[in-house]
Amino acid sequence: MQKKRIYRMVIALAAAGLMAFSSLAAAHAHLQFSLPAAKAQVTTSPDALTLNFSEDIEAAFSGITLLDSAQTPVATANARVESDQKNRLIVGLSQPLKAGSYQVNWHVLSVDGHKTAGSYRFSVK
Repeated sequence: MQKKRIYRMVIALAAAGLMAFSSLAAAHAHLQFSLPAAKAQVTTSPDALTLNFSEDIEAAFSGITLLDSAQTPVATANARVESDQKNRLIVGLSQPLKAGSYQVNWHVLSVDGHKTAGSYRFSVK
């Protein structure tokens, strides 16, 4: 009888540990969608890059680097987060983009302190 009780306690603790770990893993801010979208071929230069994440983010510790096809950085404005939608990161473009391929490298810090980063490509015709 005592062995069953100890066994159940061990199983309950293991299950609680797994649930705690899975909720921590889900807390990271993941890119949900972007404008221009990944692999998009746009016909006109966008005015800004807009990235939406699964969690609210800290603008001061988040940013985007835009690279052209020669891997040269493209001038952008400072990253900002919308006041009414804190999961949306926006970076204005200083000049219209020329035709070609571009890579967006992003990094964000979610409000709960988790860092994530990634990249995607799009092109302007």
